[in-house]
Formats: sequence, C-alpha cells, structure tokens
Amino acid sequence: MTTPDFSLPEAVRRRRPLVHCVSNLVSAGDCANLALALGASPIMAQAPEEMEAIAAVSDAAVLNTGTPDGEKFRACLLRGQAAQRLGQPVILDPVGVGASPWRLERVEALLERFTPALLRVNLGEAQALLRLESQERGVDSPAGTLARRAELARRLARERGTAVLLTGPEDMASDGEALWTVSGGSARMTEITGAGCMLSVLCGVFAAVAPDILTAAVTAAAFWKACALRAEERAEGPGSFRAALLDAAGTPGAADGAAGVQVERIRL
Repeated sequence: MTTPDFSLPEAVRRRRPLVHCVSNLVSAGDCANLALALGASPIMAQAPEEMEAIAAVSDAAVLNTGTPDGEKFRACLLRGQAAQRLGQPVILDPVGVGASPWRLERVEALLERFTPALLRVNLGEAQALLRLESQERGVDSPAGTLARRAELARRLARERGTAVLLTGPEDMASDGEALWTVSGGSARMTEITGAGCMLSVLCGVFAAVAPDILTAAVTAAAFWKACALRAEERAEGPGSFRAALLDAAGTPGAADGAAGVQVERIRL
C-alpha cells in the first residue's frame, strides 16, 4: 500500500541524486534552488545536442514544457527516449498544454514516443490531454470538484499507461487503479508562480530514491503541502512566502509539520 514515505528527504541528502531538468523559463531558478535545498544536484541542461550525455549521468529527469519552442520539444523527446532506454524515471509536466492547439499537438507527440513515469498536471491540463472541453486560461486552471478531479486523474492514468499526479485544492495521485488524495497546505500557493513546476521537480528528486513512482508522487504532494503550512506561518507576503517555502524544504524534519496534511486512499 502506498503511503507518504517521509524518510525520502533523508535518502536524498544521503545519496545526492543528479536530477536533470528541462525547465520552464519562468521557474527554472526556483526549481534548481528547491532541488539544492533538498540535497539533490540539479542540472538544468536544455540543448538537444547534449541530452544523451546528460541522461547517461543522471538519476531522474523532469521535463517541463512551459514557455515552449521547437527546440525545447526536441530536447524533451530525446531526453524522454534516452531515459526510457536507461530505465530512469521521467516526470512530464505539460504546462498549459491546453493553451494552444500547437502546444497540445507537441505534447501528444511526446507521449506517442515515450511513456513518462509520472504526468504532473492540473485539472485544465488533464482535460486537454483527454480531449475534453477545458476552461484553461494560459497556464491557469479551474479548481473543479473533488469527484471530477478524481475521475479524471484515474482516467488519464489509464489512457496513458502511467501514474498521474493531478494537483489542486486536493492533490490526486493514481496509477489507473489506486487513487490517493492529499489535502491541506496553504492557499498562498496560488499567490506565486512556479509552485506546480517546483512540485514536479520535487517528484523527480523523490523518484530518484523512492521504491516506486506512486510513493514518490504521494510523498512529494504531502511534503510540499507541509512546506506550505510552515511557510505560511513565517511569510508576510508572496515574496517572503516563496523564500519560506525553500527554507522549509531544506529544513531536516520538514515533514514533521504534516499534521495539517491529510492523505487518504479512495476506494473506487
């Protein structure tokens, strides 16, 4: 049975995995700093020409398709295929995939060529990938009901043959059969940009040391909400909240604050 494994942060500090991020320009610095705070070693290589070489020395990959162009999609394709050959976990974060037909077509082309270990999406992105009507605006997404998000997380996992972490007021993690909800955290997460991108990197860092991808995803969701609770206590505004998130993630025992986070398996 999958439950949060709060020994993973210590395993990260002990093993210092190299996590390769093909990043969103908006959040690349925050993502690198989060990985460093956790004790991982981030490498933010973007050039398609070095994907094979970087894959050979990495422990996991996080592919973020925000702020996209043709070269980024080529890099993501090469990196995803290399990881699949090497048996490395890949987290795919299709940021704003429903924002334009071109973006959706390019992400679907990636998914036809390799299968990520985890898709980290919000509701609008899940709807777009399922070819459902989406109210996505740019990279933002409506919240939706808990039941609706649970249904779509499970359906997307089944259709794509991978694990899914669908984030929102409650995060939903599913492999197509089991479904876990993670609730709690802080509403201040909506006041900053890049919180979802950082969670995807957190999933990649934990996937490098976790026994399975669903454990990594559920642990990352619970850990990130625990960090948000700690940050909310210390922050005076969005800027200090962002800094406090990094401080919380880098504090040994950060998950001790998970008393305000609820993790539940939903029987379907």
